[in-house]
Amino acid sequence: MDLLLEHTGKGFLTMLIIAMPAVLTAAAIGLIVGILQAVTQVQEQTIAAAPKVLGVFIVVMIMGPFSTDTLTEYFRRAANIAFQIVPKDEEMVLSNEDFARLKEQIGKKDYYSGKQPDSMEIMKNPGKTPLIDNKKKESIQTPPKGSMSEPNFIEKQKIYSGE
Repeated sequence: MDLLLEHTGKGFLTMLIIAMPAVLTAAAIGLIVGILQAVTQVQEQTIAAAPKVLGVFIVVMIMGPFSTDTLTEYFRRAANIAFQIVPKDEEMVLSNEDFARLKEQIGKKDYYSGKQPDSMEIMKNPGKTPLIDNKKKESIQTPPKGSMSEPNFIEKQKIYSGE
């Protein structure tokens, strides 16, 4: 999750780096034209548009290669995270053994076949989690000594949190 938040922040920073020169150019030209209009007392709204469009066009043409390189680098980092890092993250992907064991434990049980509470019942019992039968909850069992199996997701979370 931290990786996703960090990469999202880098995406916003990349977006600001690419857009900032054009926005600052438009603001500067607007300020200069506004001052000139105030001095000359010509209050025509269309006079400010042409210099802004021309200035932003020039900045986009000058900054084009830099923007392309910046976006390409960001895309490469995103592709690396998506195809190299996330699939190898052990907390997000079950191994074949864990998946087979989980499938065997669940079997064909349908935990949601009972009566589903309506919204009023849920609001009256805020501490009670709906759709969970406490009798059917399975406890985490410690593996026997000498067992070489990896800890499952819940056990890993307990290990990482220091419980």
